[in-house]
Amino acid sequence: MKKIVLFALGMVMSTTTFAQDEVETTVSADVVSSYIWRGQDLGSAALQPTLGVAYKGLSLTAWGSYGLVNPADTKEFDLTLAYTIGGLNIGITDYWFNQAVNGDPLNRYFKYEAHGTNHVFEANVGYDFGVASLQWFTNFAGNDGVNKDGKRAYSSYVEAIVPFKLASVDWTATTGAVPFATDFYGTTGFAVTNLSLKATKDIKVTDSFSIPIFGQVVANPCSQKAYLVFGFTLQH
Repeated sequence: MKKIVLFALGMVMSTTTFAQDEVETTVSADVVSSYIWRGQDLGSAALQPTLGVAYKGLSLTAWGSYGLVNPADTKEFDLTLAYTIGGLNIGITDYWFNQAVNGDPLNRYFKYEAHGTNHVFEANVGYDFGVASLQWFTNFAGNDGVNKDGKRAYSSYVEAIVPFKLASVDWTATTGAVPFATDFYGTTGFAVTNLSLKATKDIKVTDSFSIPIFGQVVANPCSQKAYLVFGFTLQH
């Protein structure tokens, strides 16, 4: 974690070294009617800000989620270090959730003990083929789930994403599955946990400003749940 923090400081300081057009900065926030993640219900309406910097395929992104209605909803703060070259992408994410199962009851961010932390560390690799992309994610440390034998599950999730355009609207179809048993995703073996269809369209406010709005239908065949999500994005 210290290395990630030092890298973040270095990336911020580097903006004074590289030309403005060489460093990309992302400042945005989604407002969603409910927080659905990989087919799991993590809370009601939420604000989800993003702050990121990228340079020549290397990026560092901070992302969070904060409930707007129910104080008991999941609060989350994630840091992702990623690298993309061509269609290939790799990354490591440090997830932090409050009220994590078997985690720190005091919800301390800077507590990293193996059996009492609220952090989950995940590695991912994927490839974008243009017409579709594939991604694989695996928890390798932190507050991971356990398998049917009560051992660390190295909880994994794989998904296929297909973007397309229909009637001047951008669509994304996603199929996600958990390949092994883990209580992190609530599965007892291979299970399809995420079938979603998302539509995004820019709503023009002025000649120079528009707001992307989106609607998404999500089904989790494993838990037999289904959700309808609406949201919009504010971005710089």
